[in-house]
Amino acid sequence: MSAGGGLPLLNGLARIGHTTRGVLRFLLAMVGGSFGVVREALRPSSWRRTTRTEFRRTLNQAAGGGVLSTLFTAALVGLAVVYQAFYWLGIAGLIRSSFSAIVNVLLSELAPVLVGIILLGRSGMVLISEIGLLSANGQVRVMEAQGLDPFLLIVVPRALAFTIAGFTLGMVFSVSALVVGFAVARSEGVLSQSIWSFLDNVVGAIDTLDYVTVPLRLMLVGFLVGLSSCLTGLSAREESEISGLLSRGFARGIVTVLAVNVLLSLPVIR
Repeated sequence: MSAGGGLPLLNGLARIGHTTRGVLRFLLAMVGGSFGVVREALRPSSWRRTTRTEFRRTLNQAAGGGVLSTLFTAALVGLAVVYQAFYWLGIAGLIRSSFSAIVNVLLSELAPVLVGIILLGRSGMVLISEIGLLSANGQVRVMEAQGLDPFLLIVVPRALAFTIAGFTLGMVFSVSALVVGFAVARSEGVLSQSIWSFLDNVVGAIDTLDYVTVPLRLMLVGFLVGLSSCLTGLSAREESEISGLLSRGFARGIVTVLAVNVLLSLPVIR
């Protein structure tokens, strides 16, 4: 093979290697960052005033700012999924046995994915651009030169705030979707039971283990979305463009949300 003929092949292999190293580097950064956030969160000395301030500000932006988007999405899911499921299962005479399937799909499958996407689009993009500008403008290096820990001041409070926001929005989403689905099904005559009987059937359809696994799944999705956004923002350099950073962060966040949902849905893990 001539030198000129082998150059395209070498360039292709170089691009594949560069992409593979980037993926593995980010995966290892996520693992190390997760351990670091948990370790620092358990230290009382980590919760100084600046850390608490950033935690409250991020929590207000992520949880408070995402409520309307979550309610709107939950209303659509209540109409398109919950009501339709009751309608068609009612035709088949399977209303009583349908609660378990509907509740499990809504809580275990739809809620973590949709809440993760809402957090990523509504708050994660803001986080990436905010931290990306700090990193690209050299302010993160200034913090390090002053003896401040950027990981403690930037990553830890935001990742933990996203964790609580994921649980909060997940509960709002699940309850709202069920209530909207019930209201539409009741108004259309698909369900004849009262709201209290409906809620009693919903609670009875939830497995005991789900009271632990569903909140953990929601918190894990929120945690990883927040951590992924922080690490993507910190990876910005002076020559980085915010548009490219946002697209890369969105792709990473989507993959993270879907990967967590798929892995936690495996029979071996469940």
